[in-house]
Amino acid sequence: MVSSEMATKNDLKLIVFQLGDEEYAIEVDYIQSIERMQPVTRIPGTPSYVIGVMNLRGVITPVINLRARFGLPAKAHDDSTRILVIADDGVEIGFVVDGANDVVDVPAEKIEPTPEVVGGVQEDYLRGVVKEEDRLFTLLNLEKVIQRKKGQLST
Repeated sequence: MVSSEMATKNDLKLIVFQLGDEEYAIEVDYIQSIERMQPVTRIPGTPSYVIGVMNLRGVITPVINLRARFGLPAKAHDDSTRILVIADDGVEIGFVVDGANDVVDVPAEKIEPTPEVVGGVQEDYLRGVVKEEDRLFTLLNLEKVIQRKKGQLST
């Protein structure tokens, strides 16, 4: 579903994706590609949410399980599982999500501050909440989700 209104300079174009029963969003500008689940090679000594690396068109890309990163219960991968390939500061990182739903244009003024979250995803990972018609989704703060130190992912 794409908003029918014309996009303006202050609009954000977002990819909406699923983790469990909740919808989250990332700005399209960060998305390199959306891939089906593929083989991932485990790397010893990485944080538990880093499930390994994949060879994506010749580029070795670390893969993060967003469910594990957010402390959500594990779920087996299925036909809907996707890897969102994010480009951040010249580094590609894959996020495993339950499904990629759609692209929406959202006026910047529709992004509201994140309410205090009790028992949910850590508030640091969230940039705001968007109400779009009958939907509510959370905009991620990629810098906090990724948290890299000297080119490496940190816990």
